[in-house]
Amino acid sequence: MAHRARALLLTALALLTGGTLAAPPASAVIGGAPSTYGPWAVRMFVDGVPTCTGTAVAREWVLSASHCFFEQGQAVADKRISFRVGSLDATAGTLVHPVKGARRGSAEADMMLVKVPPMTVRTAPLASEGVHTGQRVRVYGWGATCEGDENACQSRVLKEADLRVVRPDDPRCAGHAGPGTSDFCMEKVKGIPAGGDSGGPVMSVAPHGQEKLVGVFDGSDRESTAEAGEIARQRKWLRGVIG
Repeated sequence: MAHRARALLLTALALLTGGTLAAPPASAVIGGAPSTYGPWAVRMFVDGVPTCTGTAVAREWVLSASHCFFEQGQAVADKRISFRVGSLDATAGTLVHPVKGARRGSAEADMMLVKVPPMTVRTAPLASEGVHTGQRVRVYGWGATCEGDENACQSRVLKEADLRVVRPDDPRCAGHAGPGTSDFCMEKVKGIPAGGDSGGPVMSVAPHGQEKLVGVFDGSDRESTAEAGEIARQRKWLRGVIG
């Protein structure tokens, strides 16, 4: 089995991790394509440096991966974080900042909800049903587009990768997703998300405006598989925070 690693972004400042989720960096994005649609996609920055991806799930809430908000095991201060919303271009759109002290992490999954001032963007509806084996899904992000130094090739435009959900006990995903975990596992169809894509939306494949958020991307290997926290399993927590 290929070596697996969390899809984190190594910046010149630090490796973003979160408690027990610390791990080495993942590979660069392989394949994929520029996206022409993704109104709910959010680009995250720390100290102005692009780090992760997120999803607008309500007018005042961004959902991303918990490990994006930790630096060498310590929480990143709200004042260092910013988001770009409303554009497929990571340098455009509206810049928003977290509401101080108003972020909530899941106790069971690599997910973080961050409250922000009201956004005027289309939000992603939350899936109420879990994913199933063989289902095609699409992962979005502004992550690395090369191997090697991922800092040097973060995408300016939103990209997407198509993947397929594999069975929970697939040996390729052992220890990272499947029975007893909060994640589901996916195999490459076209493209693999990686560094800088962490926290990005995993959407059902449907006509524009009808897709649903089924997962939060949190890790991949260097070649063919990836994992994501399943929205349906965290729906109660999400609704409890969002209201």
